[in-house]
Amino acid sequence: MPFLGLGLHILVALFFAVHAVRTGRQMYWLLILFSFPLLGSLVYFAAVFLPHSQIERQARLAGRALGRTLDPGREVREAQNDFDLTPTAYNQMRLAGALLDNGQSAEAVAQYDACLQGPFAADPEVIFGAAQAKLANRQPEAALALLAPLQAKQPGFRPEEMALALGRAYAGCGRQEEAGAQFETAVQKFGGIEGRVELALWALENGKGDLAERELKEIAHARKHMTKYTRGLHQGLFKRLDAATGGKRG
Repeated sequence: MPFLGLGLHILVALFFAVHAVRTGRQMYWLLILFSFPLLGSLVYFAAVFLPHSQIERQARLAGRALGRTLDPGREVREAQNDFDLTPTAYNQMRLAGALLDNGQSAEAVAQYDACLQGPFAADPEVIFGAAQAKLANRQPEAALALLAPLQAKQPGFRPEEMALALGRAYAGCGRQEEAGAQFETAVQKFGGIEGRVELALWALENGKGDLAERELKEIAHARKHMTKYTRGLHQGLFKRLDAATGGKRG
């Protein structure tokens, strides 16, 4: 029995090691995982694997929505205060993310640009956050300049979110075929509601009637079975869709 437990720990460590290699993590994670199979796997799960999972993403969306409802400016105020007191790179990253979540895209771009000059300039989270801020600030070319190299270097990094961001960046640059390909990839691999809405909107704008009809049916079916709370999380997304279809769907 002890050998069985040890074998299971090694298998779990091996699973996380493969994930680390595929997502371009630092090689010290391999040393941690195989030197301390159980503890190393727990640390990797909490620090790396869970933050990039769909479960964590949905929880993050829900937490942000609740926070904005209860106190819209609280996260920005706290992040700004922490950065003013201790102007570290980490606190600046936190402030940039808070500004972006609060809809202050121009301010977020400024903070992320500073982060891109600091010690975490090569961190994929910083690069992705900066690209998201530039997209929100209507700078698709600048966003694409960050996203394309990141995807090439780390194809396993946030694959669904990267596909959606790249699709929006390509669309903003007028590169519609490449945008559609990214949205198709997001839908085919993950089937999320965000990807389906983006693909439907792209199809409507580019005269792809059959594709639009297919996605609109899938979206209507999903919306029908969503809870009120879940629909609220995607309120902005559905407003865009309803505006494009005249509110005749979902």
